[in-house]
Amino acid sequence: MIKLRSSLITLLAAAAAPVLLSISSCSANNTESADEPEVYVSCAADANFIRFSDRDSITWYLEKCHETGFNHIVLDVKPNYGKVLYRSDYLPYLDYIEGVTPEPLNRDWDYLQYFVDECHRLGMRITASFSVMPCGSPYWQRGMCFQDTIYDKWLCTEYKPDGTFGDMRDTRKAAAFLNPARPEVQEYELKLIDELVNKYDIDGFSLDYCRYPDAESDFSDFSRNEFEKYIGKKLENWPGDVMSYDAEGNRVEGPYINQWWAWRAQVISDFIKKAADTIHAAKPDVDVEYWAATWIHAIRFNGQNWASPKSSWAMAYDFGTPEYQAAGFAPHIDVFAAGAYLERVHGADDNESIEYAYNRADTLLHGDCKLVGSLYAVNHDNNPDNPDNMYEAASMSLQKTGNLRIFDISQIHDRNLWGSIKKALDDYKTANK
Repeated sequence: MIKLRSSLITLLAAAAAPVLLSISSCSANNTESADEPEVYVSCAADANFIRFSDRDSITWYLEKCHETGFNHIVLDVKPNYGKVLYRSDYLPYLDYIEGVTPEPLNRDWDYLQYFVDECHRLGMRITASFSVMPCGSPYWQRGMCFQDTIYDKWLCTEYKPDGTFGDMRDTRKAAAFLNPARPEVQEYELKLIDELVNKYDIDGFSLDYCRYPDAESDFSDFSRNEFEKYIGKKLENWPGDVMSYDAEGNRVEGPYINQWWAWRAQVISDFIKKAADTIHAAKPDVDVEYWAATWIHAIRFNGQNWASPKSSWAMAYDFGTPEYQAAGFAPHIDVFAAGAYLERVHGADDNESIEYAYNRADTLLHGDCKLVGSLYAVNHDNNPDNPDNMYEAASMSLQKTGNLRIFDISQIHDRNLWGSIKKALDDYKTANK
């Protein structure tokens, strides 16, 4: 078994304290007025590692964002390596990102603090985006779970299409995940979240990758035991009673598959509530934010039921149960960024369109939290002859949700989408005066 470092032992001891009293996270009072939308731009750590390597460059980009009309920065400060871009008493500083720079990058200044200071100088809000469950990169074989800092048993166990079980560190996946169901993992993450919120004057906290990695994880003995408690019986055929694979590696669902999806969704929902309570107990005005893809039926494999429990959407699917419906976590968050990472913009009846995605998201949330339309910049070019360009996509997000979030600042700059976004914002504000 890999041993914990002393700092992590300290962390776990501190995390044993009871979570503070729950504070309501309903965001009805946070809704922006029609002519002043909340306009977010995401800044991924890897894509901008060199771009934001000095303070002058950060200032230039933030001023460009402000000039365009963005009023909210979403800054990735804990990417999938598990290391961080802020000063932590528990986690090491991220001084490299594979595939971006071959040399360590040393900063003698506080990256997150500089962003906070500059955003607030410009009258902008800032959200810290925090990858909750990832703890290293199997692809690069780097990160926290490769450095004697994480218990082996904390990691998700893979049930692979060849019918064998394996360690996530041995895959080629983007990230190795901690098992969200383990109480020790939850205590560990809550302490990290509490530290960041207390140390920095942030306006929002985004629970990124706060989910299971995929349908293949977690199949540990611990999860089996917890699931058996959930259903109230011992399984005679594990994991076949939940799922197995045919000769071609295709998933074969077992008799308890629907209970399995519901249990995992409840694990995630319960943890999100704990995280929101921790954040609001530290600073009640910090928004708890969550991004997820709008194709909610497909992300049941990740335990991500972002809908309101009042919504019965899941009952239209063969996996839908009252228990899955009850696991909707919309009431626990303040802001939901609906990831409509689609190419087609228009089409109220087209389930591959941004318009359809936002209409559906609004219906499923039942007003439990603020809805923000979220776009993937590379899907929308700057050609005015293209009806699905960035202007149309941004305009649709504003019209349907009153807000806008775009991933990523690197894509906006490299494709020179600044002007299209500014025009969409200006036209929306003019029309809604």
